Amino acid sequence: MTSVDDVSRPSRLAEPDEAISVEELQLAARNHGIPLEALRYDVTPAGLHYLLIHYDIPDVDPATHALTVDGAVDRPLTVDLAELRSRPRVTHRVTLECAGNGRALLRPRPVSQPWLVEAVGNAEWTGTPLAPLLRSAGLDPDAVDVVFTGADHGVERGVEQDYRRALPVADALRDEVLLAYEMNGAPLLPQHGAPLRLIVPGWYGMAHVKWLRGITVLTEPFDGYQNAVAYRLRDDADDPGVPVTRIEPRALVRPPGFPDFMSRARVLRPGRCTLDGRAWSGHAPVASVEVTTDGGDTWAPAVLDPPTGGEWAWRRWRFEWTAEPGRHVLGARATDASGRGQPVGQAWNRGGFANNMVQRVEVVVPVE
Repeated sequence: MTSVDDVSRPSRLAEPDEAISVEELQLAARNHGIPLEALRYDVTPAGLHYLLIHYDIPDVDPATHALTVDGAVDRPLTVDLAELRSRPRVTHRVTLECAGNGRALLRPRPVSQPWLVEAVGNAEWTGTPLAPLLRSAGLDPDAVDVVFTGADHGVERGVEQDYRRALPVADALRDEVLLAYEMNGAPLLPQHGAPLRLIVPGWYGMAHVKWLRGITVLTEPFDGYQNAVAYRLRDDADDPGVPVTRIEPRALVRPPGFPDFMSRARVLRPGRCTLDGRAWSGHAPVASVEVTTDGGDTWAPAVLDPPTGGEWAWRRWRFEWTAEPGRHVLGARATDASGRGQPVGQAWNRGGFANNMVQRVEVVVPVE
């Protein structure tokens, strides 16, 4: 007799020096990160924004799609897209980052979507605030969690499921949390959650449920797979861990010069140049960025541009550098207003989550 266990592999770590598998390549072909040269855009074009799709892109008809609100509420609701569009309309510029960004750089490597550092994007999301809809349904005074269900369906670790994630009630009621139906001024693309998705500014991407079809209010903590099993910071398989929530501070360097095709190592002409990139945090606004051009032996302050998109959007930083002939390793590290910063090396966890160690950009400056 067959079961979903026959097609669902358990979580594992790669063996020492184990190459990326065909399964991981399948994931990497379906999902993609931002090309790092696209860090030049204040707003990431939709086609360059990072993308992670857990299962299949569901076939959802916007004309008949509806959102239900049920569970521990006084007045269960069903609202269609027309009604959601008739509600107050707001736009937030928000940096989204996958919780597994940087996973493939860890040793031993958790076997999953093999992200390097490109799983990020900064887009303008338009929709209606979630909180008024929840309040109109009438939350039970004992409500604890709000569960969001997408139309995407699959199996992970032997568990057949719709993609479902929960937020604590206090977070779900934040003013900036959106039921979004547009990205960068256009209707959502299928791969980005059309026709409706959740946007939770400051949280890693797993919380921003796509193809949103249901909201359920619970009076006890949600114990579904994506909350209780998948997105946890744990040291080993038996560790219950702690949940992955807000985005840790990170700065990325926009690679200067031009690349080698295979290695992506950069070639840069000698002389004066401006290094730049982006920095963000889900905990507090970015307060400072430092830059290294020698692999981390020395650091110098960068200049932060004024904010261009509100508190949830990344900020550009700049650093003037005279590139001398030789090999250099560039990097940047951000510190936010809460005092959180980036480590040069990363504390390991089994899922490869929240890895914000400093990026390394290798640059060769030839003799002219």
